[in-house]
Amino acid sequence: MLLKKTVYLFVLLFSLTLSQFISAQEKKPKVVLVLSGGGAKGIAHIPLLQALDSLNIVPDLIVGNSMGSVIGGMYAMGYSGDSIEKITKTIDWDKLLGGNMSLKSVSVEEKSEFQRYLVGIGIKDGKPTSVSSLLNDQYLREFLSELTFPVYNVKDFDNLAIPFRAMATDVVYGKEVILSKGNLAFAMRSSMSLPAVFKTMPYEKTLLVDGGVMNNFPTDIAKKMGADIIIGSDVGGGMEPIDKLDNFVSVLMQTSMFPSNIKDPENRKLCDILVDHFPNLRFSTADFTKSNEIYKDGKIATNLNLEALAALAEKLKGFKQRTHELPKISREFIIDTIVYKNISKENLPLVIARTNIKTHTKYTTKDLTVGINGAMGTNLFNQITYSYFVHDGDKLGLLLNGLEYSKNQVNASLHYDTYRGVGLILNYNARNVLAESSRLVVTADIAEQPKVRIDFQKNFGKNKDWWWGTELYGAFLQQEIFIDGESADNMRYTAFEFNNEANRNLNSLQSYVGFGLNYSYTVVKPKNDPDINDNLLSLKNYNFNNIEVNAHYSYNDMDKVFFATNGTILKANIKRSLFNDINIAFTETDSTDFSGSTNGFAKVGFEFEKRLQLKKKITGIIGFDANFIFQDKLKDNQGSFSNYGYAAKYFLGGFNPSSGSNRFVFPGLYEDELSVTQFMAIKLGVQLNPLGKFYLTPHFNIASVGFGNFNEYIGHVSSTVGSWDDNKQTSLLMSGGVAISYLSILGPFHFDTSWINDINKVRLFFSVGFSFNPSN
Repeated sequence: MLLKKTVYLFVLLFSLTLSQFISAQEKKPKVVLVLSGGGAKGIAHIPLLQALDSLNIVPDLIVGNSMGSVIGGMYAMGYSGDSIEKITKTIDWDKLLGGNMSLKSVSVEEKSEFQRYLVGIGIKDGKPTSVSSLLNDQYLREFLSELTFPVYNVKDFDNLAIPFRAMATDVVYGKEVILSKGNLAFAMRSSMSLPAVFKTMPYEKTLLVDGGVMNNFPTDIAKKMGADIIIGSDVGGGMEPIDKLDNFVSVLMQTSMFPSNIKDPENRKLCDILVDHFPNLRFSTADFTKSNEIYKDGKIATNLNLEALAALAEKLKGFKQRTHELPKISREFIIDTIVYKNISKENLPLVIARTNIKTHTKYTTKDLTVGINGAMGTNLFNQITYSYFVHDGDKLGLLLNGLEYSKNQVNASLHYDTYRGVGLILNYNARNVLAESSRLVVTADIAEQPKVRIDFQKNFGKNKDWWWGTELYGAFLQQEIFIDGESADNMRYTAFEFNNEANRNLNSLQSYVGFGLNYSYTVVKPKNDPDINDNLLSLKNYNFNNIEVNAHYSYNDMDKVFFATNGTILKANIKRSLFNDINIAFTETDSTDFSGSTNGFAKVGFEFEKRLQLKKKITGIIGFDANFIFQDKLKDNQGSFSNYGYAAKYFLGGFNPSSGSNRFVFPGLYEDELSVTQFMAIKLGVQLNPLGKFYLTPHFNIASVGFGNFNEYIGHVSSTVGSWDDNKQTSLLMSGGVAISYLSILGPFHFDTSWINDINKVRLFFSVGFSFNPSN
């Protein structure tokens, strides 16, 4: 009996041991999550991630492509589905995906040339060297760098919270590339390099573009990597139907992904759980502004698969899951070493000064972004990226990698406006050719009324905060004379300016102060020979030479060159004429010719404009200008400045800012229609953005203008009774109207209709393109 019990106990123990041994040998199935590409539609992946979190399903591997690599890379790092949803809801997609760099981030000495041309190429060894992609990715790179900072020290993607693979395409050899090591932000960015839309990404000895070109839904890669269970989230769905091919980006994506779309049906069959979003998505690849709606659409297919996901969760209960969370890392860090790569020695001092990133100093990722944008503001780079590296055990290094524009660039644009006609602007821009940290710009407006500008600037000083500027400007214009609002005569107006300035940046992105020495020469002649066809003014010839010194201050933190929504412009200047010389001759004997100088004069000017975004689509505009000329007492041998100083007066009129000194916008007046010696003006407007890039801007302008000396003007400024069209007494000038505008690839379109007082007429103005830009 005892023996039987012993044998029975032995068999029982052996059976239990064997059962446990067999159970121990059972492996956890390898669960792989595959997220397809699809542009904006990739937002639909997020509800699936939230479902996985709620069911405690942690994948053993994530394979992502394009937008799926961005969402998947974030999840692999340790971001939860909820946190990814929150991040995508706060993103400014227009800015992130191709948004041009804000004017706020441009150096003050570069603002006048920023975004002023339609097309441009770099020239190296006499050959074109660069063709820009459709979308600028500087903000996208910075966003990914900030996003992936918690895993900056992870170079093997198997060491992330969830192992990760990003798909890309080798555009040189036409093959798939699986990114498993290196910089995570680089891998995510490379995977979404849609050809011709985003820049290609250099990788080893080749170039990478969007993984969707070859394999948009890479479940076959997951299977090759040992997947036992594949959860696939597909927002691509193969070919887009005709009704969704309604914009340039969607058509481009369709044509660039033919190989991938052809293999998509077989890849979908490899899924154990297929979350097919395609039937439920109402928007296309380019509809990032509809991300909230796309997220809601993504819930539909996810909910349809909840039962299968719950069954999988139950199956995985007996197995240990990965810990899915972000690494705990301080957001503040100290940079021990800075390495600059692909930045020329001529540009390096300026980059060091503008980034202002120093070793052994505490920073955050946002601090670095501000520094990088400061260097980008020099207009020397197509892009600057940064990454981290660890050396000497635990010391943190920073690598700044630049992609410089060519030293020599040629730019061009077309323009037309009601006042000056049609023209072709050609621009040559040379960097560090004449001197280190310098810029030479030659711009010609080949037009009915041509203009030319040659501008040289050089930064100097320890922090490159000082800069010298020399400008030669010439204009050959037709100056119309108006009576009762109608063109009565034409003059040929030739102007030449030679301006020299020494400036000191108070803030390299916003303000500077300086002093200058300026020379101007102006010739006004009648268009027709006065001996054959006399003109309204009986003018035969007018020449004016003037040399003056000035001190000036400039502040500009507007966010955009065109249709700014936020920011302030503030300018102030004091000028003093050192010497002037006039020669004027008339055809009529009762008009007195004159040769000599006028009484001395000084100028004081102030300009202010504030734009404030009242609501998302509404921007308030308020401005104030005050410009005065103070005349010395007239001596016996001098001519009156009020009578003869025409070329040195202030010119009002036009809708767009005009080049040349002393020109001021006043809608309703033709460009340079009114010349005055004193004026104070207020501008009020509301910029409405009802749809896309269309703008509607109601505006009202009022000014008090004077034509004599300051004392005469200020004595009558509160009781203006004269007519501005008489050019005699202190007068009130008013205009009101509305501008309809569109920001096109050719440049801004403007159609303005404005009423102007005294002549009581409504005038129309139309312009298109980038006009000949005014100087700083």
